[in-house]
Amino acid sequence: MSDVDVVIVGAGPVGLTLANILGLQGVRTLIVEDRDTLIDYPRGVGLDDESLRTFQSIGLVEAILPHTVPNQILRFFDGKRRLLAEMAPPDARFGWPKRNGFVQPLVDAELLRGLDRFDHVDVRWSTRMENCVQDADGVTVDVVTAGELSSVRAQYAVGCDGGRSATRHLMGVSFEGTTSATRWLVVDLASDPLGHPNSEVGADPRRPYASISIAHGIRRFEFMIHADETDEQVERPEFIARMLAPFVPHPDKVDIIRHRVYTHHSRIAGAFRKGRMLLGGDAAHLMPVWQGQGYNSGIRDAANLGWKLAAVVKGEAGDGLLDSYDAERRKHARAMIDLSTLVGRVISPTNPRIATLRDKVIRGASVVPTLKRYVLEMRFKPMPRYDTGAVVHDGEPTTTSPTGTLFMQPNVDTRATQNILLDEVLGAGFAVLAWNNNPRALLGDETAARWKALGAKLIEARPNTQLHWTGHDDPDVTVVGDRTGALKKFFDAHAESVLFLRPDRCIAASCIAQLSDETSAKLFDALYLTEGGETHVPSRPLLHVAQPPAESARTVGGAS
Repeated sequence: MSDVDVVIVGAGPVGLTLANILGLQGVRTLIVEDRDTLIDYPRGVGLDDESLRTFQSIGLVEAILPHTVPNQILRFFDGKRRLLAEMAPPDARFGWPKRNGFVQPLVDAELLRGLDRFDHVDVRWSTRMENCVQDADGVTVDVVTAGELSSVRAQYAVGCDGGRSATRHLMGVSFEGTTSATRWLVVDLASDPLGHPNSEVGADPRRPYASISIAHGIRRFEFMIHADETDEQVERPEFIARMLAPFVPHPDKVDIIRHRVYTHHSRIAGAFRKGRMLLGGDAAHLMPVWQGQGYNSGIRDAANLGWKLAAVVKGEAGDGLLDSYDAERRKHARAMIDLSTLVGRVISPTNPRIATLRDKVIRGASVVPTLKRYVLEMRFKPMPRYDTGAVVHDGEPTTTSPTGTLFMQPNVDTRATQNILLDEVLGAGFAVLAWNNNPRALLGDETAARWKALGAKLIEARPNTQLHWTGHDDPDVTVVGDRTGALKKFFDAHAESVLFLRPDRCIAASCIAQLSDETSAKLFDALYLTEGGETHVPSRPLLHVAQPPAESARTVGGAS
């Protein structure tokens, strides 16, 4: 018997988010953390829409929103402080603004506070993982607390313990990539001396910099350190004042929260899983700060792994499902690393000729409307698209099929509630959503019953004009009104009219209405199901299982 189901190493944002997902599933979870408390200074400064959607799914978004700056504009300037480019994405496709400043310690504190809801989730502070040994039935995790060694037995261990991950070291996994030789000074200020809400990056060849508004009167400055400037120099108050002087009228009268020197890393683990040990967040991948995706990539890891790990631990899916975590997350994490590294190279040239050429290219592109929108709306940001993993494609994956992509989250109406975000209707588990059709009738009684046994919601989306028509009422089906027209627009653009949604809101499969039952059969054949006391071994391991409802009741959707 295990002491717990899952041991998470590290009480950072990834470990805390994963623990909340597992907690909602009833999974016995222990977090061990070497520190005696949360880190209390800002590190990550940008939240994206996908992370806020994940926080919504675990019922904590309302507690987190007060620590954010929504719809944050980011402007890029040249060495003469002339505008080069601007990012101000206008839409909220996934229910939340694409760019949000935030105060990480306060958000992490809300993630920690969320664990108070669960008697079966515990955090053990001032506890270092000493060793982890796995066998066929589980893992034995040796930990040291106050000098005393003890052991914890679990089914799985997940290392969310940062770039220097001890878990990764014990797994014997490589950490391939590069570390930049260039150093940067980061300075966080209280009582923001500028006060405006937006952020800027200066592609100044004399000294590239960033100035970022966070929340609660905090501003971050970052400055490139030249090779002839020593760490000892950089630590001096007069050096910091000299860096701030071009931006702050009185650099000697600022309230410094902290400052430190760091370097940029572009690295990814050789494997995110090895047997019963897995990696998430910085333990799995590190990337430069320029796209603000380090924190968000870790939250994506937790969202992708959480429902799968819970399904396997609870015996509702086979262990092979966990292989899809690496298959799905690696490609996207690699794309984010490459994008962040590329943006850093564009920003950082210190050769004036190269910088002048870069400025001309960017300005030339900005006069082309399509290229300008491409930057303004952040269309360059790689979005997850799973060709393999916990998805079932009809034939070879295509760019026109919605399968393997993250489904939108518009505001919708139900007969009981108006203007509610779609995920609040879908619940926290699987969902079968059909446009203008009764999904239970399409599936048939037997298949619909199997989906219901998995905890799946059956959803019929209609034009809002049909919301209150009761001619096809079915007690097993929730009717959703397309309040904004976004759902009709989606289905207008795709041949598929029935979607099978995973708990992380990825489209696991899609089809036309008449193939609903057949597509379900393909999914069921691909799942590790336990039925009638016997475990079904599928022809290929894929996805599975629903979560219990998250504790969230947001009724007014869209941007916060």
